[in-house]
Amino acid sequence: MKSKATGQKSVAQATNTRLDRRTSLALYRQMLVIRRCEEQLARSYQAGFIPGACHTYIGQEAVATGVCAHLRPDDAVFSTHRGHGHALAKGVSVRRVIAELFGKATGCSAGRGGSMHLFAPEVGMMGTSGIVAPCILQATGAGYSFKLLKTDRVGVAFFGDGAVNNGAFHEGLNMAAVWELPTLFVCENNMYATEVPFASATRNQDVASRAAVYGLPGVAVDGNDVIAVYKAAGEAISRARAGGGPTLIECKTYRTRPHAEGMRDAGYRTVEEIEAWKARDPIPHFRAHVMATGMASEDECDQIDAEVKTLIEDGLQFAMDSPWPDPATALDHVYSTGK
Repeated sequence: MKSKATGQKSVAQATNTRLDRRTSLALYRQMLVIRRCEEQLARSYQAGFIPGACHTYIGQEAVATGVCAHLRPDDAVFSTHRGHGHALAKGVSVRRVIAELFGKATGCSAGRGGSMHLFAPEVGMMGTSGIVAPCILQATGAGYSFKLLKTDRVGVAFFGDGAVNNGAFHEGLNMAAVWELPTLFVCENNMYATEVPFASATRNQDVASRAAVYGLPGVAVDGNDVIAVYKAAGEAISRARAGGGPTLIECKTYRTRPHAEGMRDAGYRTVEEIEAWKARDPIPHFRAHVMATGMASEDECDQIDAEVKTLIEDGLQFAMDSPWPDPATALDHVYSTGK
């Protein structure tokens, strides 16, 4: 069954749903795992344990969590330089993420990738990249492969507002629409491409509205509302699995830390703006919702918090204790062996 629905849906249309207890607690836990892991990575960077860049996902946890909750290990995710949250939500362990940023052999990319190149095909994490927008074409290609194979697998691209003015965005959406590919395009519009305001880079700041040009559904949601993201992604992924083609979801969100650790926090944005978005933090808001709806008590939420704290401590210790890559393997995976 195929859907030909096109056009933009509003934020309000994506938020009216109620989750069961199991789903609610799973979403809360996943967001908290991402937040606590990212906070630890920021501290580790400041302590000198991360030999490279570190782009944290703090503030945007509801997006990766809400989307990846609907994905299976055989679905393919392609991500950006800010991809730790996507990797964790897709199933990469805290241990392997922290170890990768530490440059250790036990990392998900064997210590070769660092913050911007996380790769774990065994769980469908098909890579993050510091290059802007290639994930859009990669996810489109995955969708094409899945359609040729006659499976119900889905390709997902996570990208920022800075990618939507790139040619890859237009090419990917057009191809996915024409061939009705099982692809989900998720724009995490956090208002800034590095330090360039989205408002100064485009005349049309409404990313979801661009979907109509290519004849596919475009949905704008509050990216700090995990329920809104969860519902919009669920509908889009179900439609893709059923042969209904691609969807563009614009998640309006905000990163509350610098573009990358070590860079300035403000100057290109006001302190007041940062604080206003911190007040909309998706995690405490969802925790309050879970308790208010009777899905869990405060003690149960505190128990999850304690479990996550232990998980992060274990991941940190694992990374600290892990070996460095053997220098003799430096050229491994660089050249084809012809095998």
